[in-house]
Amino acid sequence: MNMTRAQARTYAQELGAKIGDGIPGCELVLAPPFTALDAAQDPRSRWALAAQNLSEHGSGAFTGEVSAAMIAEAGCRYVLVGHSERRSLFGEDGPVLARKLARARERGLVPIYCVGETEAEREAGRTQATLARQAETLEDDPAGTPLVVAYEPVWAIGTGRAATPEDSASAAAQLAELLSSRRELRLLYGGSVNAGNAGELLRLGGVHGFLIGGASLDPAAFFQIARSGAA
Repeated sequence: MNMTRAQARTYAQELGAKIGDGIPGCELVLAPPFTALDAAQDPRSRWALAAQNLSEHGSGAFTGEVSAAMIAEAGCRYVLVGHSERRSLFGEDGPVLARKLARARERGLVPIYCVGETEAEREAGRTQATLARQAETLEDDPAGTPLVVAYEPVWAIGTGRAATPEDSASAAAQLAELLSSRRELRLLYGGSVNAGNAGELLRLGGVHGFLIGGASLDPAAFFQIARSGAA
């Protein structure tokens, strides 16, 4: 829960001033809170918008929920599904996430589906099993539709302990194999990404981009990561 509408508007202005006409070879996506989506829009379309969550229900008496239709109408192209915090704090599991994916597809939203192992799973040697289990949720998602999968090892999120390029490459290779039927698949890495490690992770980590958390709250830092990754 970061960024009020006023803060998001200032952020967008500062980011826009830094990127000018855009960053060649780099697609930028901002994922502010629901209440700040309009404030984060760019009239020059230099970045797209993503929602941080969506309801598993299409409509109805579900007080406090936000539907895919509402998100699409707010100008979003993407939506996060299965973020580690949604899994750990709110107990979202495969069936719930599958319904969210279906709702997103009904409204033409591109899911950014998040997967990743906890530290306990990593230490127990269960990384591959965890990723395989989480990828099963995508079995009913249409293979011919665009999909973004973000590998975010939970032990690396906000800890300063980024996965090595070798860790990232191993996970990316497994996910690419598990999802080999997908014609429009992009893989992201998330977890303590910064301007210093972004370039190496892109070159050696087997991914196409990043899902950036805390570092993205500063528009200057976000710009530096995007620029170093696109270099």
